[in-house]
Amino acid sequence: MNFKKIIIPFLFSLLCSASIHAQEKVIDRIIAIVGVNPIMQSELEAQFQQMVSAQEPVNENTRCKLLEELLFQKLLLAQAQKDSLDVTDAQVDQELDKRIRFYIQQFGSEEKFVSFYGKSVDDFKADLKDNIRDLLLAQQMQSKISNDISVTPNDVKKYFNNIPDDSIPYINAEVEVGQIVKRPSITPAAKKEAKDKIEEIRQRIMKGQSSFAAMAALYSEDPGSANKGGMYEHIQRGQFVPEWDAQAFKIKKNEISEVFETVYGFFIIQLIERRGEEVDARSLLISPKIDVADLVKSKLSLDTIYTKLSATDTLSFSEAAAKYSDEEESKNSGGLLVNPNTGATRFQMDEIGQMDQTIAFAVEKLKVGELTKPMPMTTRDGKQAYRILFLKNRTTPHKANLIDDYQKIQGAALAKKQQDAVQVWISKKVGVTYVHLADDFKNCMFNSKWVN
Repeated sequence: MNFKKIIIPFLFSLLCSASIHAQEKVIDRIIAIVGVNPIMQSELEAQFQQMVSAQEPVNENTRCKLLEELLFQKLLLAQAQKDSLDVTDAQVDQELDKRIRFYIQQFGSEEKFVSFYGKSVDDFKADLKDNIRDLLLAQQMQSKISNDISVTPNDVKKYFNNIPDDSIPYINAEVEVGQIVKRPSITPAAKKEAKDKIEEIRQRIMKGQSSFAAMAALYSEDPGSANKGGMYEHIQRGQFVPEWDAQAFKIKKNEISEVFETVYGFFIIQLIERRGEEVDARSLLISPKIDVADLVKSKLSLDTIYTKLSATDTLSFSEAAAKYSDEEESKNSGGLLVNPNTGATRFQMDEIGQMDQTIAFAVEKLKVGELTKPMPMTTRDGKQAYRILFLKNRTTPHKANLIDDYQKIQGAALAKKQQDAVQVWISKKVGVTYVHLADDFKNCMFNSKWVN
């Protein structure tokens, strides 16, 4: 059983519980108590319905498994209360805002969210505040149990050697790819030109010479909104860069912001509607122009680096990336790209393709240890640049082994050690904590002994 799962969907179970009561009258009851913390039938049913909605497999033992996860969460909470752990109001508010934004996004708009639950977002937050505090306390307690646990190479080897041969996982082909990026410099003159242009556009709008929508359609360099007159709808706080949020959630309805700068260039926005943590707004972007000569300088710089790497063994790719690359994230990992799905440096080819199709095409043609010549790219902030790609490693489909898949096996070994520690902790704490189960759940086949 994965006890970590309980922390993530817990708020969703609270929301689902509210929806159950919103749709039909449910006779609720206490089905378990841990310390002074009850578990309600509605909490269990909410998580069960979440699984059904997600089309996850369920059977006659599913409710028992879900109940054990809830028992674990309440045991964490009981111990946190006993140890006098605490969270601040600011932490509670921040977590609550983040969760509510996520669920509003799932509904599609704040209006649909409010309509479904029949209460305002502020009222909903007030109702859930204590539950969020309990959730954060439980998370703190779980961190105390498992965060300091680590595994040695011997632990990893022992874990792998104990896996039955027919249970060793099959690993798809993977690659490790590095890059060295050179961005052209943006001159002060180019910045001034962009800022002056958007200031002029803003003044024309303010004087009534044209509408914001018309000017955005004519001049905006924002590909996500220019063809819609700059319009963005249902934008949640945190969805765009911080500078954009700061303006959108500060100005008044129909007001036009001052010019402000972001990594993408200079913006003005017009607030159309604000609904709590969501806005509709028009956005207009003017980006500083990159001088062709500066872009050529970036390529020539990479040409020199490519020649050095190709002609000598004294300079490694990781050393060159750390010394020359303008891409902060990859230069700090020896130039290697990091897989956002795993945090490791290995990618399956379809993962590379989803991230950047040009990398996938280039890597397919490389042999291990080979470089591409400098090639154009578009950075994440929409700017033109050049890069060299390097194929460090490529594996073929294979059964997992300690040489090729050490990181994966290490992660699995750590997870197993953490789960073993959790089981030991549960056994110890259940012995000194009041736990009561309703009679119809006492026959559940739990992983731990919850009632003596």
